[in-house]
Amino acid sequence: MDVRYEGAEEAPEDRKPQSDEARSAFVPPVGVEPPAPPEEEHPTSEFALPSGLRAEPEPEPEGSAFAPPATYSAKNSPPAFTPAYGVPLVRLSRDAPWQDRMRTMLRLPVGERPVPEAPRKEDESGHSVPRVLDLTLRIGELLLAGGEGAEDVEAAMFAICRSYGLDRCEPTVTFTLLSVTYQPSLVDDPVTANRTVRRRGTDYTRLAAVYQLIADISAPVGDEQAHEVTPEEAYRRLAEIRRNRHPYPGWALTAAAGVLAGAASVLLGGGLTVFLVAALGAVLGDRLAWLCAGRGLPEFYQFLVAAMPPAAMGVLLTLLHADLRPSAVITGGLFALIPGRALVAAVQDGLTGFYITASARLLEVMYFFVAIVVGVLSVLYLAVQFDAQLNPEGALRAVERPVTQTLASMALSATFAILLQQSRATVLFVTLNGGVAWVVYASIAVTAEGSAVMATAVAAGLVGLFGQLIARYHHTSSLPYVTAAIGPLLPGSATYFGVLAIAQHNLDQGFASLAKAAALALAIAIGVNLGGELARLFMRAPGAAAARRAAKRTRGF
Repeated sequence: MDVRYEGAEEAPEDRKPQSDEARSAFVPPVGVEPPAPPEEEHPTSEFALPSGLRAEPEPEPEGSAFAPPATYSAKNSPPAFTPAYGVPLVRLSRDAPWQDRMRTMLRLPVGERPVPEAPRKEDESGHSVPRVLDLTLRIGELLLAGGEGAEDVEAAMFAICRSYGLDRCEPTVTFTLLSVTYQPSLVDDPVTANRTVRRRGTDYTRLAAVYQLIADISAPVGDEQAHEVTPEEAYRRLAEIRRNRHPYPGWALTAAAGVLAGAASVLLGGGLTVFLVAALGAVLGDRLAWLCAGRGLPEFYQFLVAAMPPAAMGVLLTLLHADLRPSAVITGGLFALIPGRALVAAVQDGLTGFYITASARLLEVMYFFVAIVVGVLSVLYLAVQFDAQLNPEGALRAVERPVTQTLASMALSATFAILLQQSRATVLFVTLNGGVAWVVYASIAVTAEGSAVMATAVAAGLVGLFGQLIARYHHTSSLPYVTAAIGPLLPGSATYFGVLAIAQHNLDQGFASLAKAAALALAIAIGVNLGGELARLFMRAPGAAAARRAAKRTRGF
């Protein structure tokens, strides 16, 4: 039955409501946006990069001059994920000396350092972190106070921390301050300890014992000949090293200083009388220096008073009109005072990137050098007032006595080793090394009439090469095999001639001679360092997959 109301209009067909059967259940209601098409309609590869992520470019070769400069921006920073070409794996050979292994570790970024091969402890708690850091600082203090280079001290400190499981540590070495920081993880608070180096002394026997302790602590895991050195045992051995007496008594050191000065005077053409007079002046200077040290005077004044007796002996020979070589007497006394050990360490620190420590060491060398100049200059001024005819031109005559001078150079190196408190087992090698250095120097500078600076650098390079090789063979420091052997090369004569010219008011000639002495000293230091670096080329590389990296330097921009 069709019922219609009066006045009602019939709705058009498109405005009529549809029935439930005519409406699809998948059609969205009016006013609702349709959903995005399903993912199946746009298939993508599972290896494709997600939207908004770009592929990481291949890294530029290290040190490339064609790489454009870039500024870091957080917005445009590269994605933080492992690149497709992977991270280079660094493995350290167990056969390499611990010095080279730890130096390789220090020159790598923290994220690229390999983890320890195996834990050295069986318990989960491990060693006490403050105790390990304190042990590390105490050992580093002995090394730095003994004259070791800053890089070698850092390598030793890192070796100790890593051996006791503290692989995320950063040692820092300056001239008077040692510090080490350990951070267990990125979310843990770091632990920092430091120690001040207040006293310095020269005892290479103690230095060798410390190196042996470090070698035992850092022995590779699995080595049948090594056993784990606990921190308590390391503390006990360290205390024994500190309490160890010097191998030579005081009278032996004084006698060695005299023989050293006499041997140096023979190198410059002196005879037996000159040898005895130079030895007497050096003995008096050494005793005066000990007297000043006992009264607590700084080392500057100790060097000043030690330089005066040899100069006075030379002036006395001049006033007596003896037909001898007063310049050889004075120069021989200076050989025992020139701080060659500190100079070599200063240049080594500068070449390896420790500029603060190198600057401090060079400043120390400059103070000692000024003290020697002031001591000799004060005596020479008095000699000029008494009309002493000190003629530097007569002392410049070269004297060729190959056998006598070679034996004198060997005696000089042997006595220098005694002054450095070296063990008796190293004195023979140092003596031979010093004789070789003098033969090479005399062959170039005297026989071939070549440059003295070049001859000094070549001879010092051979000393550093041989010393570094024998030190790596014995797994110890190279200082006992190098420092005493450069004794015949020290610029004692150039120093004396410069001071004498200043005393005679020839300032230009005096400063030129002192500049030559400085050039010779730098040639010694650079030659020793270069020889040590060349020695490492003949040894097995510590990294199996990555070579030992050097510190990056700026290239003028």
